[in-house]
Amino acid sequence: MSSWAGRTAAEIAAAVREKRVTPREVVAEHLARIERLDGRVGAFRVVRAEAALAEADELTARADLASLPLAGVPVAVKDNLSVRGESLRNGSAATPDTPAAEDHVTVARLRAAGAVVIGLTNVPELCVFGTTEGVHGTARNPWDTSRTAGGSSGGSAAAVAAGMVPLALGNDGMGSLRIPAANCGLVTLKAGHGVVPAGIGNGDWFGMSENGPLATTVEDLRLMLSVIADTEFVRREVPEQTEQAEQTERRAARRIAVSLRSPLAGVSVSKPYTAAVRQAAGLLAGAGHRVRKADPPYPLSLGLTSLRHWTAGTAVDAEGLDPARLARRTRVHAAVGRRFVRGVRAGDHRERLRARLTPFFAEHDILLTPALARRSPESAPWHERGWLRNVLANTAYSPFTPPWNLTGWPAMAVPFGTLPSGAPCAVQLVGRPGTEADLLELAEELERLHPWQRTAPQAGLD
Repeated sequence: MSSWAGRTAAEIAAAVREKRVTPREVVAEHLARIERLDGRVGAFRVVRAEAALAEADELTARADLASLPLAGVPVAVKDNLSVRGESLRNGSAATPDTPAAEDHVTVARLRAAGAVVIGLTNVPELCVFGTTEGVHGTARNPWDTSRTAGGSSGGSAAAVAAGMVPLALGNDGMGSLRIPAANCGLVTLKAGHGVVPAGIGNGDWFGMSENGPLATTVEDLRLMLSVIADTEFVRREVPEQTEQAEQTERRAARRIAVSLRSPLAGVSVSKPYTAAVRQAAGLLAGAGHRVRKADPPYPLSLGLTSLRHWTAGTAVDAEGLDPARLARRTRVHAAVGRRFVRGVRAGDHRERLRARLTPFFAEHDILLTPALARRSPESAPWHERGWLRNVLANTAYSPFTPPWNLTGWPAMAVPFGTLPSGAPCAVQLVGRPGTEADLLELAEELERLHPWQRTAPQAGLD
């Protein structure tokens, strides 16, 4: 049994800084777990075994090893961000298989902090859909391999949930961090616009896409977010010998709105997700927060606005690629989006949505919703299925994530409870601009009040 694979990033980094373990030993144990499990999970497109071990050895010789926040921590990177020396395929056969000359800024920051990039993870083609499968592989949920890990950061989420890495880098343009995190029992935060450098594809889907961490604990999430944002998201200390209500008062009781209403008209929410929100709301109320039911004033046009931006982003990303080498669902998505690109660039739909929702967040500090509407679709060759079938499947299970990419406001997925299958359930926390620290604090409170199992059982994956 490995002694380091499956540990938290904070534990690993502390041990490496204190020289209780070497970076090579940590990386080797994680590589062994990947070799044992990934044939079943499908998280990685590329495993950088030799390169990662060499980089671990180089790390050992760094004079600043004792001060590195991510010393020796293996990380996985989503395959739409450049990693020096590796090709960036974006889940497609149409992209060039040429090595990147330099790291993406977030990858460079991770390496500077002592992390070792252990591999690049599978994504759906051009990171369009909420399921991860295609010519480079299929990412399955380690908790239930009959189901997709989600998308588009599905490979990154699967890698963390299976304990193959303690942290992974992904990004979120319509929910692509929060969807797989919710499926796989992870905690993640899509920060507000500009907090973390983007540089994703051609224009970041008109500024809607944000890079972010996938982790198994809020502590690890804070740690990685602080590195890639180059901003300290430290936990505010509270004296241990105080009652729970007093702790909440010290941290400031939040005005929490609870909504079970789908932002997209006509999409119903399954019982496990509504039950998770109600239970989370009850715990937070018991902890002293001011919790009440309140639905944001989502416009009826939100579904169409989301579709326009979603497809237009793909149209821009597909420019210059050989359509014959794209999957049919991607070609159709891009073709639909080309009709909207000019209007999306010139339009004010997002500003109107922000103006409509701002008064709601003047009355409430944080919004609590289901993370998803139902469990993820089956793990299947969705890339070979029709465009409309994919769009309907995605919309039916993830209506709660797109509004917060359109507004550019921070939103989190937090594990909470389980589905009838035994796979994780999750809730979503949303805040106004600049409230990332508040969301992390509330997520940490939920973690304390209702702890979750950090990684999927290994027995079902061997």
